[in-house]
Amino acid sequence: MTLILALDFGGTKLAAALVNIGSRKWLRYERRLSPVNANASTDLEIMRSLIYSLLEDTKPAAIGVSFGGPVDASTGTVRLSHHVAGWENIPLKALLEEEFGVPVDVDNDANIAALGEHRFGAGQGYDSLFYITVSTGVGGGWILNGQPWRGAGGMAGEIGHVVVDPAGPVCLCGKRGCVERLASGPYMAQNVREILENEPPRRQGREVLRGLVGNDLTLLTGQLVSEAAAAGDDLAKEVLHKAAWALGVGIGNVANLMNPQRFVLGGGVTKAGEDFWRVVRQVARETALPEVDFEIVSALLGDDAPLWGGVRLAEIRMAE
Repeated sequence: MTLILALDFGGTKLAAALVNIGSRKWLRYERRLSPVNANASTDLEIMRSLIYSLLEDTKPAAIGVSFGGPVDASTGTVRLSHHVAGWENIPLKALLEEEFGVPVDVDNDANIAALGEHRFGAGQGYDSLFYITVSTGVGGGWILNGQPWRGAGGMAGEIGHVVVDPAGPVCLCGKRGCVERLASGPYMAQNVREILENEPPRRQGREVLRGLVGNDLTLLTGQLVSEAAAAGDDLAKEVLHKAAWALGVGIGNVANLMNPQRFVLGGGVTKAGEDFWRVVRQVARETALPEVDFEIVSALLGDDAPLWGGVRLAEIRMAE
């Protein structure tokens, strides 16, 4: 029995799973929320306890790791985490190899999810795809000619920071009108909050949003904006439409530049309903040249995409 261990260091959750090579069912699976005041040390401690609980007395042949932040995949070093303190330049591959004595590979969550969807999900049978995750941020991962493409410095796929509206609002990265600034969940909630804070309290057609948070605008999330839009709130619909438009423009430009067969969309915001998908597809089609052919489909692996991508990363290592 050849075992693969897959690990997912997400922004808010930690997950680990064990699978028999060739199987599509987890042998064992554990996940835990990262504590609110987490740092790299607490996350590593929690992950170690998950690993030992899964492994019992067995030993995996290889470990594949997904990390929610920039990673130097060639050395397995985490550059930083945007959500958890203390991850600056942590040699995660070296730490895990030293402790468990097996080959370890580490990559960022978008690249890993692209690998997972290509091998086990919506990208099966396709030579080229671009995976996009739309949740807390907007990230992307490439599969070209059946292989992951990370770029010269490991930064390929940053569709979240493609500028689609140069006169738009300022993003965390310092630029204006990035895809992420318009389409990620937290930014959508912020856009709605700012408009509601600056207008008279009882404007018609905006009651759903206020009702969902009992007028406490600090409770707004991207998911609630999606729910309010589905229930007919006109402001929520406007913000969601702008998010779908930004994503569509980004996808259309990427289609022109790289011409992949498929765009696979995952993450929370993609559960935003039919209207969202319709706008994304329509705007992407209008942005791309008529001769450029592509599909935009929903990811199939859900929250487990990084873990299945970790499995694929380990499979690639074992085949070398």
